[in-house]
Formats: sequence, structure tokens, C-alpha cells
Amino acid sequence: MPETASRPRKTGQTGYDRKVRERFIEQMGIIAQGDGVPRIAGRMMGLMIFDGRPYSFSELATELQVSRGSVSTNARILVQTGVLERTALPGDRQDYFQLAEHPCEAVLTGALVRSRRARSTIARTAEALPAAGQAALKRRLKTFDAFYATIIGALETVIADHG
Repeated sequence: MPETASRPRKTGQTGYDRKVRERFIEQMGIIAQGDGVPRIAGRMMGLMIFDGRPYSFSELATELQVSRGSVSTNARILVQTGVLERTALPGDRQDYFQLAEHPCEAVLTGALVRSRRARSTIARTAEALPAAGQAALKRRLKTFDAFYATIIGALETVIADHG
């Protein structure tokens, strides 16, 4: 569970820990980018996963060496997807961001929504085709429909098991 209601703590890291941390944060950015999410959003998520504490806008900008505007844009994306949540600390007027209560479920739910949308698009396309002809296209659509049906079933199972 994310830490809340306390002043953020700096981690006491050795040189080795810093390298591991930096590599993890950068790799999370690359992974996110490969999934169509901005690299900075992935780096923010990596930072939050690794450190496990709330971060202010300015701390995120400093820690990731990006502009506050970039932090704002990417934090908004991560809040909308349910990965991060905005929080406040007692006696502090700044907004902070931390990992949401169940960030993994939010990622899985997003994948489920996108997979259902893809399957719906495939079904509408197949229905719009004439009854005769287009055999190769219909086979491809059927293959992808089966693929998304499998993905949807697997995601539903994983979400149910972790919910």
C-alpha cells in the first residue's frame, strides 16, 4: 500500500542502489513508451514504485530532470488511468502524487477496455461485409476476434483473482 499522511522521506541509497534505481526508472520509461504511454509517465511510475512515497510536482521535476509542465501532463495521464492519485500531506499546501491503492488493476482494466473495444470494432467490421466473398479478410478478422477473446478472458481472470 502507498505511504500517506506523512512527510515524504528521502531514501538512503548506496551508490549501487542509486544505479539500480536509475536503471529501473529508465527501463520503466522505455517499457511504457513501448506500450504507447509517454516515456516520462513510465519514468514517473518507476520512481513511485521504487521509492514508495508521495512526490510533489517540484520533486518529480527535479528527480526526473523534466519540466513541471511535463510532470503535470504525465501525472494527469497516470491519474486518469488510475495508476497514480493526488494526495496532500498535513500542514503542506503542495499537491503530491503517489501510487494508487491498486495500480496494477488499473493497468489491467485499461488493457481489458482496449481489448473489448478492438473486439467490438472487429465484430462491426465483419457484420458490415457482404455475405459472399472476402474470404481472406473474414479469416483474418476471425483470427483476431479469437485472439482478443482469449486476451479478454485472461484479463478478466487475472483481475478477478487480484480483486
